[in-house]
Amino acid sequence: MATFTFPLFLSLLLPIFAFAASAETGTVGINYGRIADNLPPPEKVVALLKSQGINKVKLYDTDATVLTALANSGISVVVALPNELLSSAASDPSFADKWVQSNISHYHPKTQIEAIAVGNEVFVDPNNTTQFLVPAMKNIQSSLVKYNLSSIKLSSPIALSALNSSYPPSAGAFNPDLIEPVIKPFLEFLTQTSSYLMINAYPFFAYESTSDKISLDYALFRTNPGNPDSGNGLKYYSLLEAQIDAVFAAMSAVGHGDVKVVVTETGWPSKGDENEIGSGQANAAAYNGNLVKRILTGGGTPLKPKDPLNVYLFALFNEDQKPGPTSERNYGLFYPDEKKVYDIALTAAGLSGDQSSPANESKVQVPTASPSAGSTWCVANAKAGEEKLQAALDYACGEGGADCRPIQEGSTCFTPNTLEAHASYAFNSFYQKRARGTGTCNFGGAAYVVAQPPKYGTCEFPTGY
Repeated sequence: MATFTFPLFLSLLLPIFAFAASAETGTVGINYGRIADNLPPPEKVVALLKSQGINKVKLYDTDATVLTALANSGISVVVALPNELLSSAASDPSFADKWVQSNISHYHPKTQIEAIAVGNEVFVDPNNTTQFLVPAMKNIQSSLVKYNLSSIKLSSPIALSALNSSYPPSAGAFNPDLIEPVIKPFLEFLTQTSSYLMINAYPFFAYESTSDKISLDYALFRTNPGNPDSGNGLKYYSLLEAQIDAVFAAMSAVGHGDVKVVVTETGWPSKGDENEIGSGQANAAAYNGNLVKRILTGGGTPLKPKDPLNVYLFALFNEDQKPGPTSERNYGLFYPDEKKVYDIALTAAGLSGDQSSPANESKVQVPTASPSAGSTWCVANAKAGEEKLQAALDYACGEGGADCRPIQEGSTCFTPNTLEAHASYAFNSFYQKRARGTGTCNFGGAAYVVAQPPKYGTCEFPTGY
């Protein structure tokens, strides 16, 4: 039974709360693809990015006009070395030197290049470039060091198809054929260079192929009962977070569980062919809109609650020359004429209603499963341990000013009478009373943010006071 001894742990909670106040939210960037014949010039694209408050962009090459346009813009950039150059970069250090000189040092730091994606989804490249990945990364890294550019991170985006198993998340495992030849040396390189793993994760694909088993609400960050994972004792309320944690589990299984993750591509198509189940403007608006809210209100995945989520939405524009099904040409947030495909907030200011939308923007109502859909809640992290949870609970109900009357004996939320349930209610009250501000759901790792309403008996968790 949870007990409230308000003064008992106050001295212990002071450093916990100080840590919580400094916690960071995640970041939202966007992929700027250019497989189209009708896009605005790069200078106008940079102006569009700045007008929308987007300060992180990912490219698929090192196009000179784009990198020049981004100079002195305040926008940080991820550039790419294409798959077709991996063999040359792997076999010839002088090629790596020349590539870095021409494509990186020529532009940086006026153009703020923060990372290089060496290849893209190399493991599924039909040209079989997997063997060149790590040698190419090592040669590019040596060149960066040579030209005093070692602050620029190197990684390579992988598709979730690199996993042999992803469900439940705790069973995440890499394809056995990849582990020794490339996964282990790749992750070792990331560890040695303090870099992060880039992953491309699309809940749309999982939903499209198994819509009879996956709830659309679960895929779109909307209210749903959640999916428990008996392997790690956690519960998941969004498919993307489950996919990310499956990657963490796979890395842990090969001895690299501490490598950070950045989602370098994720999105949802606003249009698709008749057989592309789930495609459509309303669902795209729901996915991207709720994802942005999830990222900018802080907290990590259930497995890594203290690690903020950083994502790059796919994509900036609809690209009319992309091959494949209709969906491939309709992932953009913007049409080539710079009008929005649908209206969602992309910044914290937008979430709070501080931004107004131009009158000519195309709008669509983001669908919600309930009046609370799209909100966030704060819950206890059971893995923090009873001592830390009790200390945080005592602080929240005491000096923190949370409304803990509903979890007193005989009140509406006393049942279930567990430390986790009571702490979750108190943490959420604290979080909501402070308008879900940055760092108000952490308590030194004892709490984290979720995008779906907590389920503890019949207790209702408020979203405001």
